[in-house]
Amino acid sequence: MEEVVLEDVYKIYTVGMQKVYALNGVSLKVDKGESVAIMGPSGSGKSTLLNMIGCLDKPTRGRVLIDRVDTSQLGDDELTRLRREKIGFIFQQYNLIPTLTALENVELPMIFRGLNVRKREERAKELLEKVGLEREMDRKPTELSGGQQQRVAIARALANNPAILLCDEPTGNLDTKSGEIIMEILTNLNKEEGVTLVIVTHDPAISGYAKRIIRIRDGKIVEGDT
Repeated sequence: MEEVVLEDVYKIYTVGMQKVYALNGVSLKVDKGESVAIMGPSGSGKSTLLNMIGCLDKPTRGRVLIDRVDTSQLGDDELTRLRREKIGFIFQQYNLIPTLTALENVELPMIFRGLNVRKREERAKELLEKVGLEREMDRKPTELSGGQQQRVAIARALANNPAILLCDEPTGNLDTKSGEIIMEILTNLNKEEGVTLVIVTHDPAISGYAKRIIRIRDGKIVEGDT
């Protein structure tokens, strides 16, 4: 079953007198439970493509369907609900709140969803154990290594049990060993729990973890089975 469908998607920006095509007619299907890597040089449109899938941006033309829902027909509140309930995000910058502990950072999405204190604390502890940080729950981000912070970010992204996990250069700030640990966690989530995984990367070693590679250049898909 198709989970993500992009139909002839354009994203066009006007810069002065010029039109810049960040995406130039992209069509793509990602099946439920798939793992896909999107590769391309800087400025190729890969992060814009990820933003479209994540409903963080809207296309100038074309359609984005998530689980058969046409996202262009949704209002802001409905888009927020869709992101919160179906999509998890992991970025190169960990985006953790420095004044909160690892446990409190993971609890945040569940607070916004209205989960009670006991349930969200149980879920946060369970997720931190899953990523191997059961002993670091009370530490703040500044007391954790880069790899540990990214693992907290993964646990936070999983808080609301998303069907789709979108990762933008998830190992970009990490050393090789930490990057391998992160990718093992992500691929295990895909294999064991059926989470649909879409990873943007420029690193061939990282793309090798995915089952399918899509290459993008100048806003167009140039290689890969779409």
